[in-house]
Amino acid sequence: MRGYDKKAVGERIRAQRKALDISQEDFAERIGRVPKFCADIERGQAGMSIETMLSICSLLKLSPNELLFGSSTSTKLHDETQLIIAALNQCTEKQRRDAYALLKLFLTAIR
Repeated sequence: MRGYDKKAVGERIRAQRKALDISQEDFAERIGRVPKFCADIERGQAGMSIETMLSICSLLKLSPNELLFGSSTSTKLHDETQLIIAALNQCTEKQRRDAYALLKLFLTAIR
């Protein structure tokens, strides 16, 4: 079993928050915490309650396991792939279907 690494957790929070284009102030407001506390979590200088962790997971669309221990897969996705996934997570179902159709069209055109 891997241990709880506050600094690594904070880095994952910061990376996902930025990938979703959420400011630190907006992040703090949306999880009901003050910005300084959120900044301390991101720097690994503060731990968090289970309630806070679950709020962060919900907002950042991460499972608790992903948040605490990192990706569940052994291979890391490229930064561009993570950004695409984060953008798609912000879309409606129709927007995702349309984006998929455009991607298929684009990939077919470049072959």
